[in-house]
This record gives sequence, C-alpha cells and structure tokens, in this order.
Amino acid sequence: MSETLTILGLESSCDDTAAAVVRQTEGKPADILSSVVFGQTELHSAFGGVVPEIAARAHAEKLDGCVRDALAEAAVGLDDIDAIAVTAGPGLIGGVMSGVMCAKGLAAARGLPLVGVNHLAGHALTPRLTDGVTYPYLMLLVSGGHCQFLIARGPEDFTRLGGTIDDAPGEAFDKTARLLGLPQPGGPSVQAEAEKGDPKRFRFPRPLSDRADCNMSFSGLKTALMRMRDQIAAEKGGLTRQDRADLCAGFQDAVVDVLVKKTRRALTTYLEENPNIPTLAVAGGVAANTQIRAGLMALCTELETKFTAPPLRLCTDNAAMIAYAGLERFRAGARDGMDLTARPRWPLDQTSPALLGSGKKGAKA
Repeated sequence: MSETLTILGLESSCDDTAAAVVRQTEGKPADILSSVVFGQTELHSAFGGVVPEIAARAHAEKLDGCVRDALAEAAVGLDDIDAIAVTAGPGLIGGVMSGVMCAKGLAAARGLPLVGVNHLAGHALTPRLTDGVTYPYLMLLVSGGHCQFLIARGPEDFTRLGGTIDDAPGEAFDKTARLLGLPQPGGPSVQAEAEKGDPKRFRFPRPLSDRADCNMSFSGLKTALMRMRDQIAAEKGGLTRQDRADLCAGFQDAVVDVLVKKTRRALTTYLEENPNIPTLAVAGGVAANTQIRAGLMALCTELETKFTAPPLRLCTDNAAMIAYAGLERFRAGARDGMDLTARPRWPLDQTSPALLGSGKKGAKA
C-alpha cells in the first residue's frame, strides 16, 4: 500500500514568516493543504532593505500564529502531522534560528520527527511539487540572494554548473530601486517602472557574456546604472519620470539578456548529459519577473526544451516548498535530532568550490 505523508513546514530565512501543510501519497502528485505567509515589507520600508534584527523579532512573534492558521486552513491537527520540516539555512541567522527553535519545540512537545531543509532545496524542488517534474532536470535558481544553475538529480543531489560571482539579480534589482527612489522590494518596483520605459535608450553592459562558462555578475551592472543616473542628473538638473522608466527598462533588459545567454550555455551542458530529458525549471523570487520568464520560454522553444516555472505565489519565499522538500527527505529516511543547528551558509552542491569564497561560517555559495 502506498504511504501517505502529511508534513508541516516552517520558513523564516529572510523577511517572510510562513507555515504550510503538504500531503502526498507515494506515487501521486502532492497537495498543498494550506500555505500561510506573513510578509514584513512595512516593517522594513523605512530602511530601504531588510533589517536582520527586526526580521528576527517579527519571526519570533508571528511563527506561532502562522502554524495555527496553517493547521486550521488545512483542517488538520498536530496529531495528523507525520513530521515537521523547517528551513535550517541558509539565511539571516536570527530568522533561521527562530524557525528552528519553533520547530524543535513542536517536535519535542508532540514527539514528532524533525527534518531540517536547505532553503535553496525548497526552491529547487518546487517544480516537482507544482508540476511533478522528474529527475534529472536543469534548475535556474534566481532569487534575492542567490543565482545558480543546478542539475537536480535527487532531493540532496545537486551539481552546480555556475552562478553569480557577486550580487544576485534580486539584490541588483533592490539596489537599483534604491538608486532611483523606488519602493522595496525592488523587483516588482523596477519591473512596473520598466513597463513604461524604452529598453533601447540606455545600453548597459552584459557582464561575463563573452566567457564560455555559466557564471554571472550583476554588481557592475548596478554601478553602470548609477553612473548613468548621475550623468543625466548633472546634465538636466535631475531625473524626469521618463528618464527613470528608461533606466529601469534598460537595466531589466540587460539582466534578461545575461540570464538568457547563460541559460543557453547551461542548457547545452545539461543536454549533452541528458539529451532525452530536455527540461529547464526556474524558481525563486526573481522568477516572478514576467520579462525574465518570457526570455527563458522563448529560449526553451528554440531549443525544444520543456520549460516549467511555479505559480507566482510559490516563487517567493513560502513554507509549502519547505514542507515538500522535507517530505522528500523524510520519505528517503532523513531525520534530524534536537542538535539541528541554524546555518547562515549552506551550499546545495557540497563538492564544487564556493563561487563567493568562504568565511568562518563556511562556504557562502
């Protein structure tokens, strides 16, 4: 008889406090019974970005309520839960600790198994949750803090083909928004502004495009925009609304161009090994950008490759992806004890050299 598992997931790695319940009968698609997310945008809006201390306090205050709401929405109780999955890293350490401690408390109080989940694995496995994508597949994980190409072969088996050597695209969008006086989070703000602009007016650089690898760089792109902004302001005594829209359009066009070019190279490498399974999946908060999706979809059509991306609500941080990633680990026999620790850094590919170097707390990416 096929085993049915019901998993409670907790997510608190950055500025979204989330809880969800996911159920799956072995061999069948998974069902998201509930997904509750409390955002912190208003708490951080005055600071131009996420303040780790404020985020950690908010997580500690909201997690209990998130769990209650997720259980109620799913119409289940803790007695119906088979295991608790929690983001154990990477992320802002205060927030990750809040989630891990909450999960430990629930697990200890009810005698439930505990499963620590890599936040990046949550994003990387989302296409299996939403579309039943089979292993292996090529994953473009593109978010506020991460950007990398991964071949996913199993819930804990990832090979990185390349990634950003500095800023992630989401970070570059946030910085661009701050430079142009747009609200945070920067991704949606810059996209909305770019829709009113001319992407051809300003030609920004496409960093590392001439290199034959899958690595990317977005820090210089943000710097180029800042210099162009300053040049226009000096010449005209300020920026018009159209100037700002055109700057956003040019910036977004450059990001899309870089991602499409590097995805082409990553797909070529992936298809050499997996010619009969042509699948590209994209996930992460920046995957919600419609222009990036359109560019990747066009590339996949050209290369006769299946393209899949989660619904927009599952691109940004959520606990449904954590519950599902935990479910896959749990079904494979993984269990964590009360010594589970919060990790600010936790690369998915444990064998490839870190792109961003290492520090006292381990590899960054």
